[in-house]
Amino acid sequence: MAEPLYVKSKVREYIKKKDCNTSSGVLDGDVLNKIIMEMLDHAVRRAKANGRKTVKARDL
Repeated sequence: MAEPLYVKSKVREYIKKKDCNTSSGVLDGDVLNKIIMEMLDHAVRRAKANGRKTVKARDL
């Protein structure tokens, strides 16, 4: 399992504000991290395809 790329307490707090509870599988599993890494990988590919080394918000 890769090191989480997110702050667990912030995810829990965000979900709590939506009037829901957070299962441990959301915070301790690989799924959320995988989704984040896939988004970032896509952004990196897009930036490189546009001749940039800087990933910008529009690449997401």
